[in-house]
Amino acid sequence: MAAHTDNEVVVNAPLGFVWERMMDIESWPDLFSEYAKAEVIEEEGNKVTFRLTTHPDPEYDGQVWSWVSEREADPESHTSKSRRIETGPFEYMNIEWYFEEADDGTRMRWVQDFSMKPDAPADDEHAEQYMNKNTKEQMGVIKERLEKTAQEGGDG
Repeated sequence: MAAHTDNEVVVNAPLGFVWERMMDIESWPDLFSEYAKAEVIEEEGNKVTFRLTTHPDPEYDGQVWSWVSEREADPESHTSKSRRIETGPFEYMNIEWYFEEADDGTRMRWVQDFSMKPDAPADDEHAEQYMNKNTKEQMGVIKERLEKTAQEGGDG
């Protein structure tokens, strides 16, 4: 069985602003509450290889997760596709981000397709529930932080 999540939020800020902020991987610890560290390993054109490290996860006994992913961004369509290279507990993890203008700002949509390894700490069904919950939480945090920064003049 595979798992799938599809979540979106409208950020009350211009598309260009939201896109630029979300494409700046090294600033993700300031945008996402779950990341302690985000480091770019290699960058070539619109393709980036990067490592993410989380804060301790209270739902998994304080486990710190770290992995390498690669992302290819398409600035023309304001979309990006990412996949984990170091898959950890996942058989695979693919993420697509979509950004488009909305009445009140920018619609940000994340689609995740993944499957867990047999020895992972959660099966696909539980991982999907966890990812849906966590994605909605992170989107809320990002929305709040981006809107605050945009209101303060964009560079705060």
